[in-house]
Amino acid sequence: MEKASTYQELSADTLAARLNSIAAVTDRVGADTSQWQVKEVGDGNLNLVFILNGPKGTVIVKQALPYVRLVGDSWPLPLYRAFYENQALIRQQQRDPGSVPQVFHFDGDQALIIMEYLAPHIILRGKLIAGERVANLSRTMGEFCARTAFRGSELCMASGDKKADVALFAGNVAIPAISEALVFTAPYHEAELNHHTPELTPVVEKLRGDVALKTRVQAMMMKFISNTETMLHGDLHTGSIMSTDDDSRVIDPEFVQYGPMGFDIGMLTANFLMAYFSQPAHRSAADLGGYQGWILDQIREIFEHFDTEFRHLWKTERTGILYPATLFEDQGHSSDAACEDVLRQIYEDAFAFCGIEMLRRVLSLAHNADFETITDTAVRAPLEARNIMMGVELIQNAETVRDVASLIAMAERFNAGDIL
Repeated sequence: MEKASTYQELSADTLAARLNSIAAVTDRVGADTSQWQVKEVGDGNLNLVFILNGPKGTVIVKQALPYVRLVGDSWPLPLYRAFYENQALIRQQQRDPGSVPQVFHFDGDQALIIMEYLAPHIILRGKLIAGERVANLSRTMGEFCARTAFRGSELCMASGDKKADVALFAGNVAIPAISEALVFTAPYHEAELNHHTPELTPVVEKLRGDVALKTRVQAMMMKFISNTETMLHGDLHTGSIMSTDDDSRVIDPEFVQYGPMGFDIGMLTANFLMAYFSQPAHRSAADLGGYQGWILDQIREIFEHFDTEFRHLWKTERTGILYPATLFEDQGHSSDAACEDVLRQIYEDAFAFCGIEMLRRVLSLAHNADFETITDTAVRAPLEARNIMMGVELIQNAETVRDVASLIAMAERFNAGDIL
C-alpha cells in the first residue's frame, strides 16, 4: 500500500513527466503532453488535487501528502490513506452506482488516484453560501446514506465478507484518529490547535465545564470506535459533495471506517444546519426566510428519502444474518416493527452525532466556511452560539428527538433566539 522510499510529491510542473506513460490518463486526455493544462485546485486539509485537461478530455489527479496540509509537516500522516479511499470509492460505486466519481487508475506507491472530472460541478458548501438551490439534492443524499448504510452492513452483506471488510479497513488507523481527536475530544478542553471566535469564550468555558455533556460525547465516541455496523464515508459534509443545479456526487471518502449507521447522515445534517444558522450573514432580509426554509426542507427530505429507501432495501435486500426472514416472514410474521426499531436507533445516533459535529466545527481545528467567511466576529459569534447551543441540546437529548420534524422545530427555535 505504501513505499515511502519511492514516493515523490507531485507538482503542476512535474505532473506531465510523471503521468505521461499511464494509459488511463493518456487515453482520456491525449498523449501529447505539450497540450496538457494542469491546475492545482486542492483547497482541503490533507491532499494535492490537480485538474488535468488535454485535447481529449479532463481527469482529476489526487495525491495524498505525508502530512496534514492544513497544519504542515509537523503533523505527519501515512500515505496508505489513499489505498483506503480507493477501496471506499469502489464499494460506494457498487452500493450506490453513479453517486461517486469513477476511478480510472490507482498507484499505491505514489498514493495517487486518477478519477473522473466532475463538471460543471462545484463544492456544495460554496453554493449554499451563495444562496443557490440544487434540485434532487435531498433524494441523492438520502438514498446515498441509506444504500451505503444498508448494503455495507450484515443486514445485506454475507457475514464473512463484512467481517473481512471490517478487518481490511481497520488498518486505516491514522485518519479516523483525526476524528477521534478533533471531533470527540479537542472541543472540550484547551487543545493546542483549537481556535474559536473570541466572543464565544463564555459559552465555550461553560460547555467545557459540563461533565454530563462530556460524558455523553465520550459515550458516542465509544460507539464510533467500537460499533462496526456499516462502512462509513466518515467525513460526509457539504464540502464532500459536488453539485450542479440538478446533480450531486459524493467525494473524498478517505476517512472511511466501519462504524454506526447513523454517523454519516448525522454529520451531513449538522453541516446543513450550520449552513442554515449562518445565513443571516449571507442573505438579504428579503431572501433570508425563503432560503433558510429551503435548507430545512433539504434536511427533512433527506431523512424522508433515507427512510423510504432503507425500508425498501429491508424488504428486498435483507439477505445477511441480521433479522433473517426465517425468524419473521417465513413464519408468517411481519418484520416491520423490527425495521422501526433499527431505524429509531439509527436516528437517535444520528441526532447525537449531529450535535457533536455542530460543536466541533466552531471549536476545534477544521472550521466551516459557512461561518468562517463571516469576517465581522460581532456578527459571526451570535450565529455560531445558536449553532453550539442546539448542538448541546442534541447531544444531551438525542433520544427525545422524536423525528426530523422535531429536529427542524428545534433549529427554528434556536434560530429565533439570542444566545449572546
